[in-house]
Amino acid sequence: MNLLGALPARFRRERVLIVGCGDVGQRAARALGAGARVRLLALTSSSERCAALRAQGITPLTGNLDQPQSLQRLAGLATRVLHLAPPPSGEHQDWRLDPRTRALARVLARRSPPAALVYGSTSGVYGDCAGRWVDEATPLQPLTPRAWRRVDAEAAVHHLGRATGVRTSVLRIPGIYAPDRAGGTPRERLLRGTPVLRPEDDVYTNHIHADDLGRACALALWRGRAQRNVNVSDDSALKMGDYFDLAADLYGLPRPPRIARDAAGDQLPLVLLSFMNESRRLRNQRMKTELRLRLRYPSVGQGLVPWAA
Repeated sequence: MNLLGALPARFRRERVLIVGCGDVGQRAARALGAGARVRLLALTSSSERCAALRAQGITPLTGNLDQPQSLQRLAGLATRVLHLAPPPSGEHQDWRLDPRTRALARVLARRSPPAALVYGSTSGVYGDCAGRWVDEATPLQPLTPRAWRRVDAEAAVHHLGRATGVRTSVLRIPGIYAPDRAGGTPRERLLRGTPVLRPEDDVYTNHIHADDLGRACALALWRGRAQRNVNVSDDSALKMGDYFDLAADLYGLPRPPRIARDAAGDQLPLVLLSFMNESRRLRNQRMKTELRLRLRYPSVGQGLVPWAA
């Protein structure tokens, strides 16, 4: 579906640059379409990906966010930018900062800044909210290094907007899933029999189907309000264990065993434990009213089935 078909002529023939053109970026590209109305560009650090991007109607640009000098050609190039590249995960001088987003923002500010910049952040910036409902006005309280780096990236993006007039939008994204996405369903984890927390210890978790997220990214490039944060989440309000039980029932697999929180440290990897330390439910009204996104998969029960892809 081409989301630009109904736009006025003055918004057409745009040059949209996708930074971090992985699975979600490619879904956003499909939503935007290609051809006379929009030229799609993508920054890639791998020359091996160029042919695959061209096959999708996307013009590849070689550059590396970890090498700022390689980004100079991006200045003044695009009329709109979708930034989906994650912060670095390894050690660097200050683990709270995202040098990649800072480098991109500096380049975009140099000459003819784009009309809009959309950044894909994470709902992890809210930290643990003890299961409460969270909207975009909820104070940030990041608990992990990766969440701190996202907070820094959000600040860099909005600073660019205030300094240059670029209309910046930050999308706060929860768990991304889709049957046609690599690792996009709980099937492998269910097959391994990985435990989940017992109901009294369990945490609320949030999700968005990758196709709905790709459409939200595309819409935000045109409909996002200036210097705005938007939760991009479906309508589900499930605890983590209930999510895995639902998936197990859909796939005809055994439900995962339940364990107490004080036993989880001995049975679960640290990364998984970190997600079990945060509980919140995302409100998505701003996504629906401002981006005017109609969810194709309003619940994980609708989106997890294989034919939903």
